[in-house]
Amino acid sequence: TPARDVLQEIYDEVKSGNEIRSVVLHGNRLKTYPMGKIDGTEMWKVGKEVRAKRVEDRIPIHPFTAGVYCATMMAQIDVLVDEGHSLSEVINESVIESVDSLNPYMHARGVAYMVDNCSTTARLGSRKWAPKFDYNLSQQAYVAIDENEKLNDALFTAFLNHKIHDAISVCAELRPSVDIALTIG
Repeated sequence: TPARDVLQEIYDEVKSGNEIRSVVLHGNRLKTYPMGKIDGTEMWKVGKEVRAKRVEDRIPIHPFTAGVYCATMMAQIDVLVDEGHSLSEVINESVIESVDSLNPYMHARGVAYMVDNCSTTARLGSRKWAPKFDYNLSQQAYVAIDENEKLNDALFTAFLNHKIHDAISVCAELRPSVDIALTIG
């Protein structure tokens, strides 16, 4: 899948040491070429306005966006499983951190705020890899949908039968009953 391709490349870059070398080299350039914020474009300004006007209990779920989100999460799960990581680690890295930490943070403050308040490594990585995700998704996955290409039913069946679901159920039983929340104030 288009997301899996990028996620495997990221994994390979980290595993080989190339990614940390890139961060170190870029870190050396930050005094001369500081990292700018990403929230200056129209897209991020509109997002801030939408968050300010939304009614929390009336936020619709956009099926296509949810599908892309789940497919990308499953692609990350598959990369980590195929690379030999334990299921508990895969679930923590791919599901728990997203659901319990990143999603609430993005919901409250937006993606741009989250990115620009992360570590230097995360900020550099998001700027480096976002264009690859954008290209792969918009030039491969979205085009197939726009052209009404037949969907790959085997991918959906593989999702439904994936071993991660049972493992997530076990982890969910161990989860504390307190949700993480971020309030704007």
